[in-house]
Amino acid sequence: MTHGSRPSAFVAMWPDSFSALFDESRLARLRTLCRVADPVTSGDLDDPALADRLASVEVLITSWGTPTLTAERLDRMPNLKAVFHCAGTVRPMVSEAFWDRGILVTSAAEANAIPVAEFTFASIVLAGKRAQYFARDPRAHRREWRSLLDSPRMSNFQRSVGVVGFSRIGRRVVALLQQLDGADVLVADPYADAAAVAAAGARLVSLDELLPSVDVLSLHAPALPETINMIGERELGMLRDGATVINTARGTLLDTDALAVECSSGRLDAILDVTDPEPLPLDSPLFDLPNVSITPHIAGSLGTETFRLADAALDELERFLDGRSPLSAVTFDDLGVSA
Repeated sequence: MTHGSRPSAFVAMWPDSFSALFDESRLARLRTLCRVADPVTSGDLDDPALADRLASVEVLITSWGTPTLTAERLDRMPNLKAVFHCAGTVRPMVSEAFWDRGILVTSAAEANAIPVAEFTFASIVLAGKRAQYFARDPRAHRREWRSLLDSPRMSNFQRSVGVVGFSRIGRRVVALLQQLDGADVLVADPYADAAAVAAAGARLVSLDELLPSVDVLSLHAPALPETINMIGERELGMLRDGATVINTARGTLLDTDALAVECSSGRLDAILDVTDPEPLPLDSPLFDLPNVSITPHIAGSLGTETFRLADAALDELERFLDGRSPLSAVTFDDLGVSA
């Protein structure tokens, strides 16, 4: 497709997603690249009133709230050639029928990796000083600060950090960890290339070798059937006393009950931005443990960070119109090893 042809585009997502992703300048850019009739957006691809609108659509802009593109919904869009996703994983959106039709789909996962990696790195640095623990109830520690600080555990110098999953986010975390003086960064990932990991400043090892060697364990693997509870009772038991477990990936990677046992004993700390289930039930013991920090899935793109996702999708759209290869296309095979 040439840039001058200006295909018909439709934005399929929740209204609040559209408001978060597209300010006036980004909507204007979309209108420059494509023909965008009214209504510009809807999250209901089954709406009978959209029949004529969808029949002409060649480009779909998607994000949070896009319904699964089933055969029936795709039949309403016979001219659809490409989908540009303004978010991370496309897994909930695509169907077998989608792949059968050979439609291009791209993801903004690389752009979304930026804030997650930043949040993770910040969490690792703060964990080195147990900042989350002290900030939780500063009154409880006000008379014993000096004695609490007299510990070799309180340090970010020559610490060992384990990264499970050399993913988009895992790679960025490894890169950010190079700022820590004397850090020993280990990576466990059965699909990673040892040379690529070494070039990034880390060492590729098995998970069993990594676990007893690290002060901080940071999870960045995808949510797949084979990764459910990949860090369970056995794996947590292999960690050093005083280690911190950080999960900014998917809650299902971590056995919640086993983690609660280890943290209740005081042997491990945990920093959880995702949980299983999410949110945790009100009676979860993790809520009341002083050495557990829980945030409501905030590591990913929020606020003005979401503009990066729209920009990434629009960049891919522009490449498509110019006849250039996409930078972040997603294939059926990709979903077997990534989020």
